[in-house]
Amino acid sequence: MTPESLQRGNLSSPTMFLLLGLSSAYSTQVTLCLCFSLVYVMTVLGNLLIVTLIWLDAHLHSPMYFFLGHLSFMDICYSSVTLPKILGDSFSPQKTISFVGCIMQIYFFLCFGGSECMLLAAMAYDRYLAICHPLHYSALMSTRMCHCLVAISWLSGSFSSLIQALLTARLPFCGSNMIDHLFCEMPFMLKASCSPNAPLNKAVLYALAGTIAMGSFLLTVVSYIRIIGAVLQKGAGTQRAFATCTSHLTVVALFFGTGAVAYLMPHSSGSKEMDEVLTLLYAVVTPMLNPIIYSLRNSEVKGAIRKALRRGALQM
Repeated sequence: MTPESLQRGNLSSPTMFLLLGLSSAYSTQVTLCLCFSLVYVMTVLGNLLIVTLIWLDAHLHSPMYFFLGHLSFMDICYSSVTLPKILGDSFSPQKTISFVGCIMQIYFFLCFGGSECMLLAAMAYDRYLAICHPLHYSALMSTRMCHCLVAISWLSGSFSSLIQALLTARLPFCGSNMIDHLFCEMPFMLKASCSPNAPLNKAVLYALAGTIAMGSFLLTVVSYIRIIGAVLQKGAGTQRAFATCTSHLTVVALFFGTGAVAYLMPHSSGSKEMDEVLTLLYAVVTPMLNPIIYSLRNSEVKGAIRKALRRGALQM
């Protein structure tokens, strides 16, 4: 990506950021590029498959799969914020990005990540209503309620990320403006800032991000506490219903677990490789695994795939 000239605030010269990720030998770069390309293709195709199946198969026109379709779309967007730029930088001698591009990357990365947090909480609430209030489920989880929960997920992620991106954009940057990371991410932008108020800005930014992440995580935990209580009380019938939660629980554990470790760990120069591995886990690997988890552990999705394959074979 060719750097763009930019003036911000009272700076008189272009402000650029240098990304140092993937700065290894040529053979290693080729291997990494192929791996990232494969991961990105699998992420896009896998999540597009889920979206297409939900759209075409009438048996999947239910609130649970409505949310799953939006989750798959978010995963495509989430991985598209970072992976194409990483791939483009693989063979570039100067891995640079403009300041505006960096802020935009932070905004969209936090937007899709925060929206996914809230959507996972909405999916847990949907399972709570289906298992604990089955007789009133259709009335409680109406089409209007589904659209409201998805809209809240998108709006909360967008609003929170907009504030964080704007606050980050107002930080003063000086010196080499170098980010020793795979892409623009808020903790590494704060390290690059020379503001004397960086700790205060960091506290504000983390409080905003934590409100979305912890709030949605607590809602998910409360929903599953109520679900487990209902399963223990009502017996076998509810236990079969609880089987529909296993895929969602696996996705929640992957997404929140890797994200929490990555953001709560101290980002020191000695743990650069660990930072990058953790970043790849929650930013790249998790969106790729979500459609695999839902297709392997969900009988209705597997049935829809088999029907689609039979339909394609008959057409051929």
